[in-house]
Amino acid sequence: MIDKQLLIDRFISYVTVDTESDPDSDSTPSTEKQWELANALVKELKEIGMEDVSIDENAYIMATLPSNLDYDTPVIGFISHFDTSPDFTGANVKPKVIENYNGKDIVLNEEQDIVLSPDDFEDLLLYKGQTLITTDGTTLLGADDKAGIAEIVSAMEYLIQHPEIKHGKIRVGFTPDEEIGRGAHKFDVEKFGADWAYTMDGSEIGELEYENFNAAAAVVSIQGKIVHPGYAKGKMINSMYIATQYINSLPRLETPEHTEDRQGFFHLHSMEGEVDSTKLKYIIRDHDADHFAARKEVMENLASELNAEYEKELITVEIKDQYFNMREKIEPVMHIVKIAEKAMKEASIEPIIKPIRGGTDGSQLSYKGLPCPNIFAGGHNFHGRYEYVPVESMLKAIEVIVNIARLVGKKK
Repeated sequence: MIDKQLLIDRFISYVTVDTESDPDSDSTPSTEKQWELANALVKELKEIGMEDVSIDENAYIMATLPSNLDYDTPVIGFISHFDTSPDFTGANVKPKVIENYNGKDIVLNEEQDIVLSPDDFEDLLLYKGQTLITTDGTTLLGADDKAGIAEIVSAMEYLIQHPEIKHGKIRVGFTPDEEIGRGAHKFDVEKFGADWAYTMDGSEIGELEYENFNAAAAVVSIQGKIVHPGYAKGKMINSMYIATQYINSLPRLETPEHTEDRQGFFHLHSMEGEVDSTKLKYIIRDHDADHFAARKEVMENLASELNAEYEKELITVEIKDQYFNMREKIEPVMHIVKIAEKAMKEASIEPIIKPIRGGTDGSQLSYKGLPCPNIFAGGHNFHGRYEYVPVESMLKAIEVIVNIARLVGKKK
């Protein structure tokens, strides 16, 4: 369908550009370096023959593949993000292409003894005999979500080169800053003009998702008091000890490493402290809206209880909602999920329908009026040195996009 080497070259050209986003930045995009790939994508979209190609002042890219039908059909969209996670460096990515994977250990970095092994990642064995693209062990890969971008661009190019495949109007959108929760914040849904869209931002081949976490970020600030330790009795208040008490008072088994499926969690992902003050940064996640609200209440109530125990206002909690479960917005239009299911089955893929233990641009876009389920992009082990993507999964994702375009374009 698509030339395999062309796809590999396209993907590698994307991942070797550093587009790491920055949660501490207030600009959009959050890092200046995201512009390099954004501008390159605009150029490429024009070169393959897309129309109405635009990029705004915040680096949001949109483009159109016009309908080749003589009747009206719904306008659909495909969306991916070009930033990579700040959790692990995406600078100086050096991809390794493993042809005909033999099912054994892959030495990513001999010097540092970094090995990608099926003993640790059983899913590798699903791709025996296939072509894998991995890291060199020192960076992430960026398949999240440059695989999605490569698939969308390749699918649009294929449709342009094969006008015999009938389809309606298709819109394409690429966003910055998804990895820091802002990918949809400045996305102009009205300008995009689609009836619905799909984010190509899932993992394993076959994934099709229309449920995601409700999400919030919490900052717990503990104020202590520092005095000379030799004269501290009855005077010093060590904020780090109080922080430890706060941490240990939350349900220990309700953390990411102890939960799965629709189970929510509290995740302490960052802490910095001294005697005088300590700051804890959490994310709060739950698929159920009531449980989500209860988790936020637990954190606030715990602060109040500890303040009462110390008879001082030492602990403050600031919680900000980030996004919500898109299931509420997708269920009234479930036919858009059924179309994706059919597109996968026609590509000989068994759909894996499950809730996302995370979020995508699609969750926020669904609440902005653009229903947006999530489809696999093919990568595994995102945000770290063991990330990899099977090229055959990317080829299948392209086939699914083309199938969706064709199915939506059929005359009713």
